[in-house]
Amino acid sequence: MTDVKHIRWGIIGPGTIARTFADGVAHSKTGKLVAIATRNPEKPGLAEAFPGARIVNGYDALLSDAEIDAIYIATPHTGHAEWAIKAVRAGKHVLVEKPIALSAYDADAIFHEAKKAGVFAGEAYMYRLHPQTAKIIELVKSGVIGDVRIIRTSFGFNMGGFKPEHRLFANDAAGGGILDVGGYPVSMARLIAGAVADKPVLEPEKVAGVAQLGQSGVDEWGSAVLKFPNGIVAEVSCSIMAQQDNVLRIIGSQGRIEVENFWFASGHKGGVGKIEIIKGDDRQTVEVREDGWLYAFEVDAAGEAILAGRSEFSYPGMSWADSLGNLRVMDQWRASVGLEYGVETSAKRVSNIVGSTVVAGNGVPMRTIPGLSKQASVVALGFEFFPNFASASLTLDAFYEAGGNLFDTAYVYGGGKTESIFGDWHTSRNVPREDIVLIGKGAHSPLCYPDMISKQLDQSLQRLKTDYVDVYFMHRDNTDVPVGEFVDAMDAEVKRGRIRGIFGGSNWTRERMDEAAAYAKANGKEAPAALSNNFSLAEMLDPIWAGCVAASDDGWKTWQQERQIPNFAWSSQGRGFFTDRAGRDRRDDEELVRVWYSDRNFERRDKAIQLAKELGRSPIHIALAYVIAQPFPVIPLIGPRTIGELEDSLSALDIRLTAEQVRWLEG
Repeated sequence: MTDVKHIRWGIIGPGTIARTFADGVAHSKTGKLVAIATRNPEKPGLAEAFPGARIVNGYDALLSDAEIDAIYIATPHTGHAEWAIKAVRAGKHVLVEKPIALSAYDADAIFHEAKKAGVFAGEAYMYRLHPQTAKIIELVKSGVIGDVRIIRTSFGFNMGGFKPEHRLFANDAAGGGILDVGGYPVSMARLIAGAVADKPVLEPEKVAGVAQLGQSGVDEWGSAVLKFPNGIVAEVSCSIMAQQDNVLRIIGSQGRIEVENFWFASGHKGGVGKIEIIKGDDRQTVEVREDGWLYAFEVDAAGEAILAGRSEFSYPGMSWADSLGNLRVMDQWRASVGLEYGVETSAKRVSNIVGSTVVAGNGVPMRTIPGLSKQASVVALGFEFFPNFASASLTLDAFYEAGGNLFDTAYVYGGGKTESIFGDWHTSRNVPREDIVLIGKGAHSPLCYPDMISKQLDQSLQRLKTDYVDVYFMHRDNTDVPVGEFVDAMDAEVKRGRIRGIFGGSNWTRERMDEAAAYAKANGKEAPAALSNNFSLAEMLDPIWAGCVAASDDGWKTWQQERQIPNFAWSSQGRGFFTDRAGRDRRDDEELVRVWYSDRNFERRDKAIQLAKELGRSPIHIALAYVIAQPFPVIPLIGPRTIGELEDSLSALDIRLTAEQVRWLEG
């Protein structure tokens, strides 16, 4: 983006950390501070705190400033993701004060935007770029203390008492210790475990956390245990109401390494950092003398990356994957103690991630579905994988803003969590109910009985915050019950107005569907007019879950073409079979092997790869286009876990496969 030797920095937010960063810029080799953006330009002392920098009125003004190459985000935690994404969209490189976002989901959205914009984005854990950190890694790898077994590290201080006016005690400001200082010991533990494994970082396989939540609902002190795949156990702790020793201890089979205040290295303005190597009564001190200013190292590391055209920090700086892994640990820590910030709830998070009103888009193609009075998007969004409203709302917002209006829910998903999330989402966004096509499901095994339909629909509609669904499915079938009893139960809900479109069976056989249709015709009932079975270019060999039914074979295709009953198809892209996760020589994923691995499916996968190359797309795009291109209505249910995955799936919707291409793919 820039062809000068220096990076021209702007800062959003004039607080204490911004002043510290400004000192780092002043003592860096690659940076120059040009401007500081504030919402209160008349505040006394700004000129003195940021000498030589222009004082800009308002954050938005900095985004359009042509003299700014990169922006340091120094707002409170709750503004990090919003302003990072706004800056990226304005074409600016960004360095965001830790934590880069409140959760890994929010951080992933930042990196996705940076990837699209082709700019640098980094998280400002300044200690990672200091020479002392490199020395610690070197000592660990040298084996000076033998095999590393335990890591103990903390970052805790005592505020002295509850201060309701302070951001650290404000739940709505994402206060507390975990996000403010807990990320330091977590990031160091992952770094050391990675060094032992000869990797940049290592992700824990287990995380268990505890914490004391104070009167304002933030964590005032807490600890977590991380178990890594290589056997290392890390004990990390943080606090805002307890002074801790703040020592990094790396305990090995032959001794230990201790570093006081590892994140402060040799000091803000340089000095001597000390690394203690202790073996029994023998103590050796390794000194790291460094005249450079602590924050100047991250300024230069970001500047060097930007000048080299790289989008993220080099090791041991926080790469994108590193930042995401660190936040996932903190997400699990918070989940362990039930810590949710007010700004993550639907009552407070009423706009999208950049603070804008959620408005329907028109980029997703629409189609007419037999039996529905309104058009629906050609794909439906499923979202049962998300742990809470804040994480799911990112994808829900993005899908709706792209033009999607078809949403897939079920009584059993997450014990009702998916339904509650959707209810909170459409009401908090004021999305008109008439603009939505909503799928509901009920009566899943083992409660697959006709009388459960009404009972579960009562609860579903309450969670969904609506009085009807547009499409309803029996989630499983129970062949011990006469099919007419199920038809009667669903017909009753149609007459009550709680199903205002079509209903049918999910994971039903075509014989039961035909029997149900015949019963309805003979008894003057509403007939089932929808199906929700697996349909994919790869035929399901073994049910993914008990009671699942696939409708991809030739017999099913003939049946669907003759009846033209819409199939809302789950696992329509083969659950990873058309990605690099699968391959004839890759058998580490038991589900993929059991469900999809066959000669015929691999022949189809080979053709999807070939056609994708010809069209400049990915094989998974071809798999989705194949489903949509059928001569009978198939509506794929997609379940992206990130905005990036969602946009990747939606990018395939402009592919129009011919009938000849469909037949060729099928072989």
